[in-house]
Amino acid sequence: MSELLTFQLSDRIMNLEESATLAMAAKAREFKAQGIDVISLSLGEPDFKTPKHIQEGAKRAIDEGKYFAYPPVPGYQDLREAIAKKLNDENKIAYKAENIVVSNGAKQSIANVMLALLNPGDEVVVFSPYWVSYSALIELAEGKPVFIKGGIENDFKATAQQLNEAITDKTKAVIYSSPCNPTGSVFTRKELEEIAEVIKQHENVIVIADEIYEHINYTEEKVSMASLPGMIDRTVTVNGFAKGFAMTGWRVGYVGAPLWLAKGCNKVQGQITSANCSIAQRAALTALTSDLGPTKEMARAYAERRQLVYELLKEIPGIKTNMPKGAFYFFPDVSSYFGKSAGELKINNASDLCMYILETAHVSLVTGEAFGDPDCVRLSYAASEQELREALKRIKEALSQLS
Repeated sequence: MSELLTFQLSDRIMNLEESATLAMAAKAREFKAQGIDVISLSLGEPDFKTPKHIQEGAKRAIDEGKYFAYPPVPGYQDLREAIAKKLNDENKIAYKAENIVVSNGAKQSIANVMLALLNPGDEVVVFSPYWVSYSALIELAEGKPVFIKGGIENDFKATAQQLNEAITDKTKAVIYSSPCNPTGSVFTRKELEEIAEVIKQHENVIVIADEIYEHINYTEEKVSMASLPGMIDRTVTVNGFAKGFAMTGWRVGYVGAPLWLAKGCNKVQGQITSANCSIAQRAALTALTSDLGPTKEMARAYAERRQLVYELLKEIPGIKTNMPKGAFYFFPDVSSYFGKSAGELKINNASDLCMYILETAHVSLVTGEAFGDPDCVRLSYAASEQELREALKRIKEALSQLS
């Protein structure tokens, strides 16, 4: 190829950060390929298999032979009706099938919303710590993320007052997750009501409520923003099947949204991917219309692991953690180790610490910097009890070598 030719990626791609969770997972795979026994606690990947009855639903769809053509862009009508019914019955949100758009995972659902909603320079207030892709997807849509941070002393939850102070005449949307990735925090009804009251004062602002972890909630109450008085027309509810049904690889997510915005998401998706996989949609329909027993059993197992990891983390000097109320993550403050060294290696930040732990303890974590808090690391406890015990033992030993 001629050396005179010069090619360059677009500015939007050059400025787009790689997903830190996927990057760390890739590094862990590199170590594993070298024969190193790596325990991966970096991805939000349930270690359970998709329940058998959901697998059987997909097999039936294949055997019926009716689902090999392109599905409708927003998803099959019966699946959208089932999602609307679920949201009505479980979440107390009066959506209809026309308000639902099924996508290739919740990540695409959020991307569709950002592309349908934002003009260049529009601001989106992001509750921080936040899922790594929020800021990237906002920027990809040429918007600007504005972060409001909740510290560990407040269970990592930013407040309605902080939100009110962050909103400007350029604000188009607000986004948060509850239960939260990466912190496991869950907003109470009172906290959501306070946030809703702020939103109601700003008629052009939409709330994007990411509820993908709703089934992994250890509190006694599950509250959706769109169920609150006056909020259904001001809220996009994001959800999917990856976490609660152990269906990460099936790639089925969805939004419930005001009709004008659902149509916008449909328009975006129609030009990028069209519909989600037909057979995955049939599996999702089976998941929604079947017994939630396996989902509840997985949540019980996560609760037991949460307690185990909490006790093990408390045994490690210098680590500060809270007790998460949902999801399957801990987000401990590890800043007491910054400035310490092991030989010639100095730990300057959480990224250095994660790499040190990977190389020394062969456990993969993710730096909190990627989630908006550089003092923390994210640890997923979606792993077996045996792996978690061994991982925390290795981490404790590795950190003890720093001085």
